[in-house]
Amino acid sequence: MRFFLALLFSLISLAASAQNVPPPALAARAWLLMDHATGQVLAAQEPDSRIEPASLTKLMTAYLTFAALKSGSIKLEQTVPVSEKAWRMEGSRMFIQPDKPVTVGELVQGMIIQSGNDACVALSELIAGGEDSFAALMNREAQRLGMKNTHYMNSTGLPDPDHYTTARDLSVLAGAISRDFPEYYHYYSQKGYSYNGITQPNRNRLLWLDPSVDGLKTGHTAAAGYCLIASALRGPRRLVSVVLGTESDTVRAQESLKLLNYGFQFFDTAKLYSANQELSRFRVWKGQINELPVGFTQDFVMSLPKGQAEKLQTELTSMQPVVAPLQKGQPVGTLKVSLDGKAIGEYPVVALQDVPVAGFFGRLWDALLMWIKSL
Repeated sequence: MRFFLALLFSLISLAASAQNVPPPALAARAWLLMDHATGQVLAAQEPDSRIEPASLTKLMTAYLTFAALKSGSIKLEQTVPVSEKAWRMEGSRMFIQPDKPVTVGELVQGMIIQSGNDACVALSELIAGGEDSFAALMNREAQRLGMKNTHYMNSTGLPDPDHYTTARDLSVLAGAISRDFPEYYHYYSQKGYSYNGITQPNRNRLLWLDPSVDGLKTGHTAAAGYCLIASALRGPRRLVSVVLGTESDTVRAQESLKLLNYGFQFFDTAKLYSANQELSRFRVWKGQINELPVGFTQDFVMSLPKGQAEKLQTELTSMQPVVAPLQKGQPVGTLKVSLDGKAIGEYPVVALQDVPVAGFFGRLWDALLMWIKSL
C-alpha cells in the first residue's frame, strides 16, 4: 500500500467538508491525525511546519535498531560495552555504567520506555560506530521513507539548529515502525521498566487512560514544548495522532485523546476493492492474450466520513495502447475517485497477470491493426 500514500494525503479536506464535522480545536502548535491502513491524513494543523522533535527523535533511532535486529547484524541478547560518552549523556537516562555491560534488549527498553539518551548513544555506537555516522544513517532512512522535511543531527533529540522534522514526517515514521517491525512494536505499550535498581514509568499517559492506545512516544524540551505521538487500535482500525508543542504533560495526553476520538467517531475505513480483484479488462496489443485483467495487487482501502463510502464515484481509464510484454503489478491505467462530484484522487491500476509477447505473425497482425486504428 506504500505507493498509494502520497496520493492519499490530499483526501482529508474534501472528506471533512463532506460530513461537515470539523476537527476539534487543540491547544497545540501543530498536530495531525492519520489512518494507519491507508496513510491518509484525516485532519491536521501546520503539518509541514518545522519543529524541534525532542525525544520523538528516538522513533528513528528505534527504527534503525529494529532494522539491525531484523537483519541479524545485532541481537537482543548481545552484550554492549558502555562508552564514557553514553554514560555522561545529559537529560533523560536509563543509567547505564561503563563498568556494567548491558544487552541490546535492555538498551531497547531503556530507549523506548525510559527515553534514555544514554541508551540511544550506546545503540548508535554499536550499529554505526559513532553517533555522527548513525545520524547519517538516520537522514538516509528518512529520505527513503519520504520524510522530506526532516534532518537529524543526533540519536537523542537534544537541541540543535539543524535537527528538525514536521508533524507529517513524524506520522510517516510512526506508521513505518508498526508496519515494518510488528515483532518489536510491543515495547511501546510497556508501562514501565527497571534497570540498575531504578524503575521508571512510560511517559505516555494514554497507556493508562485508554486501553486501545498501545504506543508510541513522548518528547519534551523547553523549545519544543510537550509532544506526543499516540497510536490506538479499536477493532480493525488503527489511527495515529501527532500532537506537538502543548503546555504540559497533561495537556498533550488530553489533546491526543481528543484527536483520536474524533477520528474513530466520524470516519470509517472502507475496503473498495480486494487484492487481485478484477476491475475490468483492457485490450492488449502484441501479446499472447488479447484481454488483460486489471485491478490492485493489494486491498484498496480508503478512510472516509461515516456513511460516505456508498457515494463514491469511480472512472477507470487505460494507458493506451497497452502493449506486451507486461508484468503483473505493472501500471496500465488510472482509477479516478470522486465524492459529491469533487475529485479526491487518482490511483494507478495494474496488470493482474504477466503477458508474454505473441509470436512473429501475432505481433505483425496487431501492428497492422494499430496502424489502421491510428489513421
